[in-house]
Amino acid sequence: MNNARVSHTASILSNGKVLVTGGQGNGGVLLDSAELYDPSTGIWTTTGSMINARYYHTASVLSNGKVLITGGENNGYLNSAELYDPSTGTWTSTSNMAIARDSYTPSVLSNGKVFVPGGYNNIVGYLNSAELYDPSTGTWTPTSNMTIARDWYTPSVLSNGKVLVTGGISFSYSALNSAELYDPSTGTWTTTGNMSTARGYHTASILSNGKVLVTGGYDYHAYFNSAELYDPSTGTWTPTGNMNIARERHTASVLSNGKVLVTGGDDYGAINSAELYDPSTGIWTTTDSMTNARYWHTASVLLNEKVLVTGGYDANGVALNSAELY
Repeated sequence: MNNARVSHTASILSNGKVLVTGGQGNGGVLLDSAELYDPSTGIWTTTGSMINARYYHTASVLSNGKVLITGGENNGYLNSAELYDPSTGTWTSTSNMAIARDSYTPSVLSNGKVFVPGGYNNIVGYLNSAELYDPSTGTWTPTSNMTIARDWYTPSVLSNGKVLVTGGISFSYSALNSAELYDPSTGTWTTTGNMSTARGYHTASILSNGKVLVTGGYDYHAYFNSAELYDPSTGTWTPTGNMNIARERHTASVLSNGKVLVTGGDDYGAINSAELYDPSTGIWTTTDSMTNARYWHTASVLLNEKVLVTGGYDANGVALNSAELY
């Protein structure tokens, strides 16, 4: 990449290119820059810079092909949002969220709206509020609150359209084992089965059988190698095979063959190892290690089925500009 960065975003555009935005560089430099990776050439090119430098922000690819960037931090918590147009390479402002927030993850719903729950800011602390962005009007509307305030959770849009939110960090920096479901058709939340392990900074992946695989994470200086499966048909969790290495702030990518690739992460230091989960057996196997140990990186499954990993911190806490393909 042209810039070393962590806490950035990576979005796969409809043309197959990957848009990387913002983040934090070395020396605490906040980035407004954006760049594009072209899988056909393996080359990075700069594109229009964001209106606001930001990190811990989020990116959502809309049904019209534009990319919505929301929230994050820049010498304070942001409620601003902006849109990237791939056809022009330019950014435009859109309506602000009602609440400034970071450390959350949005979901694009089947109706095209973007659902933003939870997160954190320095005024309220951990947030349970949620809001919806409508691309057709460019406006935000509030929806009902989560039952528990949380950040660094994982959301998963299930085949029935509901959003499963799992774990995360809450008051007193304690990890949560709770999970809840948001129903877009009613705008309401209901609790569902608890995970067996309280965890934040974990990953969640929707498998081809509709179940959700949760891996790793962190709680009170404990790093987990455990994994568990959520069954939407029963609302219950069952344990599955443990990863070979405990890790948090890693990535998990569902491959075209149905397996899940987990890369990097942190376990008292950056990790370069990668492993594969086979849903048919519930077993993890190690695969080729990354060239660089890294955490807080991104992983994108490209249209050519390769996985692009970008940036993150290395074992010395240095932000990386390197990228590699699996």
